[in-house]
Amino acid sequence: MKKTFPTDFLWGGAVAANQVEGAFNVAGKGLSTSDYQTRGLLYPPTERAAGELYIKDVASDFYHRYPEDIALFAEMGFKTLRTSIAWTRIYPNGDETTPNEAGLAFYDALFDEMLKYNIQPLITLSHYEMPYHLAKNLGGWGNRQTITLFERYATTVFERYQHKVKWWLTFNEINAALFAHFGPLGLPEGSSPQDVYQAVHHQLVASARVVKACHRIIPDAKIGNMVAAMPQYPLTCHPDDVLEAQRKEREWLFFFDVQARGEYPSFMVRHFEQQNVLLEITPQDREDLRETVDFLSFSYYMSSCASADPEQHKVTGNILNLITNPHLTASEWGWQIDPAGIRYLLNMLWDRYQKPLFIVENGLGAKDRIEEDGSIRDDYRIAYLNDHLVQVREAIADGAQVLGYTSWGAIDLVSASTAEMSKRYGYIYVDRDDRGQGTLQRHRKQSFGWYQQVIASAGANLVQGDKNAQ
Repeated sequence: MKKTFPTDFLWGGAVAANQVEGAFNVAGKGLSTSDYQTRGLLYPPTERAAGELYIKDVASDFYHRYPEDIALFAEMGFKTLRTSIAWTRIYPNGDETTPNEAGLAFYDALFDEMLKYNIQPLITLSHYEMPYHLAKNLGGWGNRQTITLFERYATTVFERYQHKVKWWLTFNEINAALFAHFGPLGLPEGSSPQDVYQAVHHQLVASARVVKACHRIIPDAKIGNMVAAMPQYPLTCHPDDVLEAQRKEREWLFFFDVQARGEYPSFMVRHFEQQNVLLEITPQDREDLRETVDFLSFSYYMSSCASADPEQHKVTGNILNLITNPHLTASEWGWQIDPAGIRYLLNMLWDRYQKPLFIVENGLGAKDRIEEDGSIRDDYRIAYLNDHLVQVREAIADGAQVLGYTSWGAIDLVSASTAEMSKRYGYIYVDRDDRGQGTLQRHRKQSFGWYQQVIASAGANLVQGDKNAQ
């Protein structure tokens, strides 16, 4: 088997505006739903105390330090960097008719800096945030009018950056809206299934419309969707467990189905009936949904087990209550580590859709520390990433078409779920703690040099030791 990746494979890393930029109220930026989730995506919004700074208000200060950070990414050899545009930098309230020029200028400068090093921008239009004004006064994605406002925002940035950005994503982890209502949807936590699925439907229509806009405005660009993917293994070989695993996987596959095939899958009809959900879907909605994405992207952090037995022991991980797989180990945050799962996932998605695949998030959150000699020895992260990349290479050998890999996160940033800096993912250490204390100085971790060699060798330096690889 070939031990290297394709020559045009897009190696890189990923971050998100609301987790890394900071500068939350600079140059005309409006407040987003993320700015009100001061304790993270897992928690309801809070009223902001006047003059009080929260961890994401500064985050990693990427807004002011991006030239330094992009130079470090270039030193590693990045071919691409995934980040997002903060909607509220462009339209502070979301319903303006004229965009904020200062916000547009910031991303012009950011993309120019990336292109200076031949790093292709991979840009997410909405990453777990929307203008707070729309959530408070319009009902967020529960209001059909938000489709038009999002389309205006997307069209603005497509026209502005059409010569700089050729890779786009619509919504980050769009399926996360099923369990995190405020940040992604602008809905109150605890909203009914009816309200949540109607808001999700509006997002799916908006996604299809901006895909069409991208195809029209930037014909040589590629635009995809993004789903939080989690393989579900039957806990036992009992048929009931197998059916439960299939049901659980369909909860997130449905989002791929709509955006890759252009219509709702038939299994969702029964699901909506069981949830007492009756969606308002117009004939124009159905027509809009036929505009499908060019590629499928996803995050992968772990797998889970499914059981029809309600008494099975559960552990908390990645916002959800998950049944523990007895054959796997777990991270400090209880996320089970399953490298073979990414190979299973890539093969399953390729078999199901026959569309190019892009791994846009995968990584290990850990409590890194600086040693007395100044080094940061994150061999545990190297092992995690090595084992996953070996399995990606296996999936490519199996026949899956994989465009690239952007590990999460390229540099330490604020955790989306719980607003922690101590849950570190990056190749680059940022000197800031959970209280917001620190110099913000950057330090290369051990994984920095390792990933540099992975990219330089096109994966030839990966150590294949997983028994599931063939």
